[in-house]
Amino acid sequence: MKQKLSVLISGASIAGPALAHWLHRFGFDVTVIERAPALRSGGYGVDIRGAAISVLKRMGILDQVRTADTRMKGVYFVNDEGKILGKLSEASLGNQQGMDIEIMREDLSSILYELTKDNVEYIWGDSITSIHETETGVEVQFTYSQPRTFNLIIGADGIHSNVRNLTFGVEEQFKRTLGCYISIFNLENYLNLDHSQMLFTVPGKTVGMYSSNDHAEAKAMFLFKSESLKFDRNNQEEQKELINKDFEELSGWETSRLLEKLKESTEFYFDEICQIHMPTWSKGRISLIGDAAYCPSPLSGQGTSLALVGAYVLAGELKAAHGDYNKAFISYENEMRNFVEKNQKIGLLTAGGMIEKSNFKILLRNLMLRFPIVMNIMFKMITKMITKAANEIELKDYESED
Repeated sequence: MKQKLSVLISGASIAGPALAHWLHRFGFDVTVIERAPALRSGGYGVDIRGAAISVLKRMGILDQVRTADTRMKGVYFVNDEGKILGKLSEASLGNQQGMDIEIMREDLSSILYELTKDNVEYIWGDSITSIHETETGVEVQFTYSQPRTFNLIIGADGIHSNVRNLTFGVEEQFKRTLGCYISIFNLENYLNLDHSQMLFTVPGKTVGMYSSNDHAEAKAMFLFKSESLKFDRNNQEEQKELINKDFEELSGWETSRLLEKLKESTEFYFDEICQIHMPTWSKGRISLIGDAAYCPSPLSGQGTSLALVGAYVLAGELKAAHGDYNKAFISYENEMRNFVEKNQKIGLLTAGGMIEKSNFKILLRNLMLRFPIVMNIMFKMITKMITKAANEIELKDYESED
């Protein structure tokens, strides 16, 4: 590389810091900008499997991430009185013990930040307002910081990517809605759950609660089918009211109590379940990774793996191309496209299985739960499919390349 190229990454969750690590390691000058004033807390458990495990190993943090595994024992389905109707093990859900990892999103984010904070410039509580590409770089305006020029801009800023909106256009043209919404929030573990999850389902709605590493703390979940909803993504009270309106007449299991807990929650997440499909992830000196480019849906269990692998491949191709971003971006898409498409198909499958459409399907599921042999056969097929998709890429050894 003739000169040390400067790269601005928007987003400091998973994809951003992972990319920052590899770019710094490969000799780039890296800055990460994040709208939030600090690392975001809360969120849900995320899965890491297949090729993404290899990426963590190459980063030198695999053991650290494994230590933070949620060690979930399984999922219990309950009726409106709280009686357990059946159980699914973690293996049944596509997580192979000793191979795959489930970790809380905030824990992985913290590990990646600690890995990069001493070598990467982080700008907190600020965001990009305009991007102007020139022959020699990209001029960037910020909400608060002084304007700066970078060689490259990478959007790692999630489903509602600001960089994608400024560069490629409005979100609606890339979003494929799956017809449902999800909310997750923290609360005390008053059910004393031990590395397990409980789910209560009625047609079109699922209520859940789970606890993993910390027995004192739990997370609650509301998941529901709905036509497209219009709401302010920065207004939590408005979002909570949408959830309350949809669930207030549902009195089964812990629903009413969880709605009360929702009112006072501060670590709160709410969003539409959707995927992002784009014909290309790059334009000029700007590119996208992770959910910003190819979100497979929050319920897929594949988004974090796509982000980690995408970060490694994008940084590696920029290194291999000696900073020739046009060549690198094309190679990045060629390497990742099939892997992304296979995993997005998994996302469609898993999202459909989280909310049952009818009482008949709920009855059928409960009946099947009583016959472990039938369930094991079915879920072995699902696990095999997930494993295949998670390994549908051969990672290059970029560090040994000139």
